[in-house]
Amino acid sequence: MANRKRLFLLDAYALIFRGYYAFIKNPRINSKGLDTSAVLGFTNSLLDVIKREKPDYLAVCFDKGGSVDRVEAFPEYKANRQETPEAIKIAVPYIEKILEAMNIPAIVKTGYEADDIIGTLAKKAEKAGLETYMVTPDKDFAQLVSEHIFMYKPPRMGNGYEKWGVEEVKDKFGVEHPEQVIDYLGMMGDAVDNIPGLPGVGDKTAKKFLAAYGSMEGLFENIDQLKGKMKEKVEANQELGLLSKQLATIMLDVPVDLEEDKLIFEQPNFEKTTEIFSELEFRRLVENLKKTYNISVETKSQTETTTTKTPQTTDNQQFDLFTTPGSGTVSEENNINGFKTIENTNHLYQLVNTPLSRKLLLKKLKQQTSVCFDTETTGLKSLEVELIGISFSWEVGKGYYITFPENQEETQTIIEEFLPFFENEKIEKIGHNLKYDIKVLSNYNIPVKGKLFDTMIAHYLINPDMRHNMDILSETYLNYQPVSITELIGKKGKNQLSMRQVELSKQSEYAVEDADITLQLKKHFTKELESGNVTKLFNDVEIPLVSVLTAVEIEGINLNIDFLNCLSTELTNDIQELEKRIFEQAGEEFNIGSPKQLGIVLFENMKLVDKPKKTKTGQYSTAEDVLSNLAKDHKIIEDILLYRQYKKLQSTYVDALPNEVNPKTKRVHTVYAQAVAATGRLSSNNPNLQNIPIRTKRGQEVRKAFIPKDKNHVLLAADYSQIELRIIAALSEEETMIKAFKDGEDIHASTASKVFNVPIEEVTREQRSNAKTVNFGIIYGVSAFGLSNQTSLSRKEAKSLIDAYYETYPKLRNYISKQVDFAREHGYVETILERRRYLKDINSRNAIVRGAAERNAVNAPIQGSAADIIKLAMINIHNRFKQENFTSKMLLQVHDELVFDAHKDELEVIKPIIKEEMENAFKLSVPLDVEIGIGDNWLEAH
Repeated sequence: MANRKRLFLLDAYALIFRGYYAFIKNPRINSKGLDTSAVLGFTNSLLDVIKREKPDYLAVCFDKGGSVDRVEAFPEYKANRQETPEAIKIAVPYIEKILEAMNIPAIVKTGYEADDIIGTLAKKAEKAGLETYMVTPDKDFAQLVSEHIFMYKPPRMGNGYEKWGVEEVKDKFGVEHPEQVIDYLGMMGDAVDNIPGLPGVGDKTAKKFLAAYGSMEGLFENIDQLKGKMKEKVEANQELGLLSKQLATIMLDVPVDLEEDKLIFEQPNFEKTTEIFSELEFRRLVENLKKTYNISVETKSQTETTTTKTPQTTDNQQFDLFTTPGSGTVSEENNINGFKTIENTNHLYQLVNTPLSRKLLLKKLKQQTSVCFDTETTGLKSLEVELIGISFSWEVGKGYYITFPENQEETQTIIEEFLPFFENEKIEKIGHNLKYDIKVLSNYNIPVKGKLFDTMIAHYLINPDMRHNMDILSETYLNYQPVSITELIGKKGKNQLSMRQVELSKQSEYAVEDADITLQLKKHFTKELESGNVTKLFNDVEIPLVSVLTAVEIEGINLNIDFLNCLSTELTNDIQELEKRIFEQAGEEFNIGSPKQLGIVLFENMKLVDKPKKTKTGQYSTAEDVLSNLAKDHKIIEDILLYRQYKKLQSTYVDALPNEVNPKTKRVHTVYAQAVAATGRLSSNNPNLQNIPIRTKRGQEVRKAFIPKDKNHVLLAADYSQIELRIIAALSEEETMIKAFKDGEDIHASTASKVFNVPIEEVTREQRSNAKTVNFGIIYGVSAFGLSNQTSLSRKEAKSLIDAYYETYPKLRNYISKQVDFAREHGYVETILERRRYLKDINSRNAIVRGAAERNAVNAPIQGSAADIIKLAMINIHNRFKQENFTSKMLLQVHDELVFDAHKDELEVIKPIIKEEMENAFKLSVPLDVEIGIGDNWLEAH
């Protein structure tokens, strides 16, 4: 039948799990602490299918109660599956509500799997003259493919959708017709579903058997043609093979009817759908929904209301500058997304672009105790951009926008008019990511003084796992959707405008709205900080740190570009030499950077292992962890890992760092992200100076490129010695470990002495190394398996070592148990400064998910406390340097280390100050120890 109508059947749980795991490294947590990853992932897939395919009929099929028939036939069927993650259990009722609101039928039949429901409906639809698309990533559905039934596999790893028809299935599985996929699956078995299969039969053997004998039964009829052990195994497991085939067969007789009239694709109930999306805080999905259904929703607020327009101020209109916003001119009705917007909310945003209006604004600014400000600039690099405008707000719904000309001399003159406001220490300055704005103003020598309030950092302490950009916070906490920057300047690309090209009235509305919203968020977050018990941490640590990091980033560090160019040449030679060695060992040339080609060379041609690990796409895995386990047995693997290391070092640092030099200052200025790591650690970006590898000689050489500012300075590096071990000793109150630190013993040798029961002076290098691995591994929940992988110990020896370790330090084990118990009861753990790390999965029934949360319950307070201590030290050192007016400057913070440009004349004065402030930043029962090094480059100093 030509032009068949198309039915799309979605495999609900397969897509829900896929959505959940797509976000596993960066879960989507909303302001209520709800993990919405699975709902978001599934809904995105659903809308994507609708948008791309515009189906005639559509349904989503769910499992309920598992497959009664299969479990009866084989009680162990799916018995080894992990408990469903909580986030997925929570997701399903929301997904059902979304489907109901979107008028999409959910088909479920107790005692049957979605596979069977889809199979039954697909075959009925084929007879009824429809074309069916089974939307699922599950390869088992290939058995159902026919002339009018297709698999529709969602995209993964950056690829598009795959549509499998008969030819694709034949090609993928090496079969003559799709029904043979059942035999293939039966022979192979399936570890996920616990289908046993035929022992010893893998992908290649199953395909060989099918090519020769056509089916499982055909194989059993020709056992006499088999040889050796394979013959024995197949002969002994015929019953198991037939059972496996039965379990792998998708049922086609589920008692469900194909009710075409109920499956017709319809428009959703937009109001109900957006209501659910708003509840879940899915802001972008509303726009996606509208685009998917190709609708332009006009609301009363967009067609029947007027807003208070931005007045163009002149010298004759000054009194408008401080009038009260008009009332009654704007409808308070929300837009289709359920949000308030600039279009439907009363506001008075005014443009300030004359000398007299600026004078009046400054007069008002100086009368305030707290003002929010926000800069508009020509780009994102704060130390290279030019000012376009600054907005101010100190009253909800009201604000002002100063514009600056392209002429930088004129801009300098205008911004200096506002110096009395910015340097007034009695006026609190509010902003979102204030560090950026303060650095922009530093380009014009305008200091920002007085108390600070940063809404991004406030929210980071309130809800560290959520994103912190202003638009999301506004929608989440104020139910207000700000004007998007893309509405003003367009999307990225050659047609994107600069802010300077945007007409002033729109510029002004956009800019002042940001200041107004940030002001409102400040009012909201002040209460939230209090209720989360983090006000003190905010005021005493994170906000003072803003000024410290701003100064550090403005200072930057000097870079020896000539040295890096020479190092790049050396690395190129090293890489070419390694390439030559690898090709000689492999006996052929290939692209070492291609995982596919590398896998074939190592595991097919060279046959380095009997059963190589494969990725989900079926190619051999050449991941770092896989190759690392093989390196000690195969020289070629060792060379490949070194080749990768050198290539990454060259591209990420050696060749990239010179491009990061600021054209004005001729220095490198990293940017420290203060609101990213949930533990409280800072992260370094553009460039990242915290991840320069230092365990290899070549990696260490990169640090040689960082040099003092001139011949009058040297680099000084101050490093906490084993701070995390000292913290865990103090928090666990483990006397044996505390005593070792107090006596100044080598903690790793001391630990080795105790666990191996030998005098400390007789501890071997290997024993100390193993003890060191355990010392640091305990913080991260190291297992016997993990320890044996990191050392030369067998798994049994590793287990004995861990047992001996806990016997030596019994209070450490008690501390770990107490931390996990506290987290289970409260849902979070705390650092020494009461920084909270929320652990939503601590009571999960899924052992893997729960285990990760338990490890975080132990290491987050330790890592976080180390972060707290170094932050306190940075603040105290910064203040001392300011008070004593040193020319020496703090340049970098890298994990437990601080790096300084130290003036030679100040060296003997600042060394004890740095050591004192770092060692006394926080008093523990264990002394903190700081080592100081000095050199003509960072490597020498370290």
